Amino acid sequence: MRFPLYNRFMTRSDSTAPASVAPASVAPAIAPANSLDELNHRIIACERCPRMRQHCAAIARERRRQWRDWEYWARPVPSFGDPSARVVVVGLAPGAHGSNRTGRPFTGDGSGDFLYPVLFDTGFASQPESTRRDDGLALADMWITAAARCAPPGNKPTTAELNNCAPWLDREFALLARMRVVVCLGRIGFDAVLSAFLRSGALTSRTGITFAHGAEYRLPDGRFVLASYHPSLQNTNTGRLTKIMFRAIFERARQLAAA
Repeated sequence: MRFPLYNRFMTRSDSTAPASVAPASVAPAIAPANSLDELNHRIIACERCPRMRQHCAAIARERRRQWRDWEYWARPVPSFGDPSARVVVVGLAPGAHGSNRTGRPFTGDGSGDFLYPVLFDTGFASQPESTRRDDGLALADMWITAAARCAPPGNKPTTAELNNCAPWLDREFALLARMRVVVCLGRIGFDAVLSAFLRSGALTSRTGITFAHGAEYRLPDGRFVLASYHPSLQNTNTGRLTKIMFRAIFERARQLAAA
């Protein structure tokens, strides 16, 4: 089965490969959750990945000088947004001194400083800044999640760690009943999303489906996968990802969600 690729925003492929990619067919079971709130509570309590849990705790003890007065979150980071969202954003993992500190995706770090102004400009976010969990930020028609829920050493989760997180994404997708578009931030997020769709049967093969900024695929059930470079400082500070490029992704996501 082939899927159309729309090249409107397409640029060169992302050359930054993950440490390893979780296979689509292997995912340890989790107890079923009947709501996104319940799922988030279970994610926060997760202890499946000792290496990442130890890393998060160590970062919280050591802290950066600028954050020495903060009490770090240092737990798996729950997802965030509008439960009725048609657009779902899947990132890589919490930043050591961003989400691992604040407890909310893309909050308190450079990636969030780049992401949220764009979401505000495109009508998905109530404000252009994201500094802490209680700063009043709300999302409309968008849900933000990640391939891995804990900050990994070196920002590189292992295959086993991505595998351990995979069931959370599976259940999340099942609970997001109005999901129409999945925006994948980076290759790891892209691979995690495709693996989730393969496990659910929404995809039967990923042949011919490759990561590139602006790559767009329509699934057999009518939903869309839209790829973007990750808004990491490595990409944004070098100009590999510009605000014009990034805004185009979310403008397209809004168009597809309304289609």
